[in-house]
Amino acid sequence: MNGSTRRGFLAFVSASAAGLLQSGAKAAPASTDAEPACILTPQAEEGPFYADPKLVRSDITEGRPGVPLTLRLRVIEAGPCTAIRDARVDIWHCDAKGLYSAFPGQGDGHNIDATSKTFLRGTQMTDEAGWVAFNTIYPGWYDGRATHIHFKVFLDDRTVMTGQTFLPDALNEFIYINVPAYKDRARQRAIINANDLVIGRSDPEHRAFCAVKEERDRYVATLTLGVDRRTDATVGRRGRPPGPPPSGMGGSMFGRPIKDRLAALVPGLKPGR
Repeated sequence: MNGSTRRGFLAFVSASAAGLLQSGAKAAPASTDAEPACILTPQAEEGPFYADPKLVRSDITEGRPGVPLTLRLRVIEAGPCTAIRDARVDIWHCDAKGLYSAFPGQGDGHNIDATSKTFLRGTQMTDEAGWVAFNTIYPGWYDGRATHIHFKVFLDDRTVMTGQTFLPDALNEFIYINVPAYKDRARQRAIINANDLVIGRSDPEHRAFCAVKEERDRYVATLTLGVDRRTDATVGRRGRPPGPPPSGMGGSMFGRPIKDRLAALVPGLKPGR
């Protein structure tokens, strides 16, 4: 795929992720530098894989293979839309094969131990304009969940937001099919944005979906986080470790079946094209 085709493709799927192609959609468009979202960003479950390695750093890659990604987050106070300086922001996500650092029992066979690792985790403090930026890789996927990146926002050692951000699924699919680091998985990815239960439960309006653009050497994902200073969002861990569902489990617990995968991957595309 040449450069102009890839740029056109990315522009299309980024607009789709922001809800711009959804007829009659009420979703707030993904925020940009010039147009921050002054509404609360939805909270989402912490999941089972939060750990704080106490690493204040902008580059969290630690040599993990994958497509370069910069994640830019801006923390503002919902309502007045004022930037919040010196907020602590933690992020964490899985690698190209769906593995998290700091935990055992992972992978398709639940037999990979990454307890001693700290890859794809980090902390930064927001600048005067409320921004942090993390250099990482595009996250992979694991059974039971759509592609996502976790985040926490702290003010004065109090958690004011625990959430997850999501990426355009047509771009996810393109990367997983074409980039070697993400290929050769035991199963096809069954859970996508359209049938992920966490999205359906916590973010049906797609307010926590990133805006994504292509640069020369990486993708850049941007999201504005509208927080309430009064909130205490210390959320207990929920969910289950990644890997295949235990025997006898599956079905609606892990998302409804997708009848038209392409239409589900590209919002606004009519079934049957």
